[in-house]
Amino acid sequence: MNETQKNFCSKMTNWFLFKAYSIQKLPLAFLTGFKILKLDESKCITSVKYSYLNKNPFRSTFWAVLGMAAELSTGAYALLATKGKEESVAVILVETHAEFVKKATGSTTFTCSNWFEFDKAVARAIETGEPQTAIGRSIGSNSNGETIALFEFTWSFKIRDQPTPGPS
Repeated sequence: MNETQKNFCSKMTNWFLFKAYSIQKLPLAFLTGFKILKLDESKCITSVKYSYLNKNPFRSTFWAVLGMAAELSTGAYALLATKGKEESVAVILVETHAEFVKKATGSTTFTCSNWFEFDKAVARAIETGEPQTAIGRSIGSNSNGETIALFEFTWSFKIRDQPTPGPS
């Protein structure tokens, strides 16, 4: 990881700085109380608690809230992979798959541990100039370590067109 990436990790795992970031960039993350507990080369761990704003009529966490927390665990890696590069890289989510295994009634953590797929995809996009994809797999677990949900998010990386310099 380069220094810009390490700085990004530090900011995203700081409770106050993440809250400030989420108010500006991810307002629903702010409202639902998401947290990034860990962000480094080994794993990205996010969490969300069952609460009044996150509930469904079945006394569990609403599936979309779980999906947002899972997406954050892979999306943080997608953003991280673009930090500190000379080229401007666009990131967009292009596909998602989900499997719900157990009712989410307490705190749920999502873990994504395939950082290097994201880093390689961005490097290939920069090297080839062609869009590249990476699949982030996120496993949601309850406080007992039981699997709640499995998610896969496919992220696309593309070098942004650089504006051509105009006449001086």
